[in-house]
Amino acid sequence: MESPPLPALVSSIVSQSILLLLLLLFPSNPIPPLLLSSSHIAAAAATLLPSRRKRRRHTEEPSPDEQDSSPSISSIPPHPNPDHFSIHFGMKSSTFEWLVGLLDPLIDSRDPPGSPLRLPTTTRLALALSRLFGGAHYADLAARFAVSQPAARFCARHLCRVLCTNYRFWLTFPSTPELLLPVAAGFSDLAGLPGCCGAVASVRFHLRPGAAAAFLVADASSKILSFTAVFPGDRSELEVLKLSSLFREAKEGRLLGQDQYLVGDERHRLSPWLMVPFADPVAGSGEEDFNVVLCRIRRPARRAISSLLNWRVLNDLREENTKAAMGFIATCAILHNVLLMREDDSALADIAEESLMSHADHRHGEEEHSAEKKAILLRNTLALRARGLRGSYN
Repeated sequence: MESPPLPALVSSIVSQSILLLLLLLFPSNPIPPLLLSSSHIAAAAATLLPSRRKRRRHTEEPSPDEQDSSPSISSIPPHPNPDHFSIHFGMKSSTFEWLVGLLDPLIDSRDPPGSPLRLPTTTRLALALSRLFGGAHYADLAARFAVSQPAARFCARHLCRVLCTNYRFWLTFPSTPELLLPVAAGFSDLAGLPGCCGAVASVRFHLRPGAAAAFLVADASSKILSFTAVFPGDRSELEVLKLSSLFREAKEGRLLGQDQYLVGDERHRLSPWLMVPFADPVAGSGEEDFNVVLCRIRRPARRAISSLLNWRVLNDLREENTKAAMGFIATCAILHNVLLMREDDSALADIAEESLMSHADHRHGEEEHSAEKKAILLRNTLALRARGLRGSYN
């Protein structure tokens, strides 16, 4: 008898594994609800787990006792709730299956030293996503997945290691001004101003103990173009920005082309590559119009921040290893971009809920007197352009 084609066999195995996982793990109720930049994510990932040689896949046949105790896959019905994956894992079932295909055998390539897990990729991924999206603690995960707490911790951290090591390029800022042209076109369609190549936003994550401060640069679709996190998080937004490689490259003129710029808020400082709102603009002036347009441009970045906070593990990161905690933050940023790439809105914040009000923290005194003439001229030119846009935005 001829063997079935390999693609069909793989698809059948993945589908059956997912169905088995749903029945065994979630029978009824849903799950209760240092510097790390894009260029440092791989280094941080290396600390999540000790390096080990790739293990061989288990090819031996299960014992008769194991065969007798395993549920019959053919008897498992599809899950009746179409939102099951979104509720538990923060993504649609199609995205989950896509990740299984992408990350296998990377996720299944390591086991804790001396403790082979014998868990399929689907289970390992489900366990890690339950930690990331559901915010479940390791004791809960151990009980739910019938593994030890060290095994649960291993699976969650190993997903971070795999994504931060092999897919960190999903958080890489475009390398040339030409590659930024589509980004600028997106913001021009959104708000009417030319040349904007990213919006900056900041957030703080609570660790145990302490906190981490982070900033990101997002495009008009809320995709994260660059990400930097700093621990401890007692630094200001401007200090965090200055610690990033993005700041150094932009200041040296190696990040953006002529007349290309990023957009920040009142907590940042006006520079030739970073536009911030006018302080105390005259009512009805071009300066006021410019501030309104900048607020609209920053909206996708604030949506990216809100979407990251939908990954519940980031609301209370109880990791005894600070570098591991930073790896969790970077992993959630990568998965945020995965959802956008897959057009999956399961864990994305509703942009309609995002306020357009500007921050009340005004720090313009030093900036207004020390900004370069080139920066002032560019902002004034954009303010004139914003004046012409009056009435074309909400």
